[in-house]
Amino acid sequence: MFYLSAVTLLWAFSFSLIGVYLAGQVDSWFSVLMRVALAGVVFVPFLKFHQVPKSLIIKLMTVGGIQLGLMYCFYYQSFLLLSVPEVLLFTVFTPIYVTLVYDLLKGRFSPWYLLTAAIAVAGAVVIKFSGINDNFLTGFLVVQGANLCFAIGQVGYKYIMEKEDISLPQHTVFGYFYLGALCVAVIAFALLGNPDKLPTTALQWGILVYLGLIASGVGYFLWNKGACVVNTGALAVMNNALVPAGLIVNILIWNRDVDLVRLLIGGSIILLSLIVNETLVKQKVRSQYQTR
Repeated sequence: MFYLSAVTLLWAFSFSLIGVYLAGQVDSWFSVLMRVALAGVVFVPFLKFHQVPKSLIIKLMTVGGIQLGLMYCFYYQSFLLLSVPEVLLFTVFTPIYVTLVYDLLKGRFSPWYLLTAAIAVAGAVVIKFSGINDNFLTGFLVVQGANLCFAIGQVGYKYIMEKEDISLPQHTVFGYFYLGALCVAVIAFALLGNPDKLPTTALQWGILVYLGLIASGVGYFLWNKGACVVNTGALAVMNNALVPAGLIVNILIWNRDVDLVRLLIGGSIILLSLIVNETLVKQKVRSQYQTR
């Protein structure tokens, strides 16, 4: 949980930085390309080539292409259609995708994990239930595309690490994750990018560097590593912990108009879901599979 909690705090700033300083000002496809390329810079120097099976390389690149490449393509477009709070609101469905994708890969269905995810979703909805704009349906679908890609990627990585006999440290193979994402980002920018809307200020460049090297480069490695050591219920809960974390950043730094009562109630519900997962759910799931 330490890795997931640390990255949650790290990513809490990303929503506002993108929505306030980049969306509509810097070409979103270029932002995706820069963020992925800079993230790759962090881990590519550690890459092992000869000791890594080609099948594992392909799997990691595929996961990276989905979780980071495709997800960012959807994610950055959503800020052109929705406000930062609305983007946060529509991410509340990610825990459901996380649980269902993992169960699908395992060839089983664990309703107890869905209980954890449902409680977390309820908490996030309480926090962010507010008015929506005219782009609701399109924005909603775009964010769901990002949510699904994020869920498939992190669960896919967890599944690969569980199944593969990997003797190498994770940081020596994680660069392939970013190479897969880079393939998607390069194609997206080549087809859809606008070279006339590149960053024009030092602040915009600085934000892209931070998002690329720190939020993506360090963040995704720690997040996926953390995903490997928790159950899917806890992973689902931590996906929604980003919502109150992002709102707190908005309140303290950008002074967004947030309902503090909703924030406290919703945050308490999300905390409850984590407690339920760590006590009741773990016991129920353990009993369920021991009786089979």
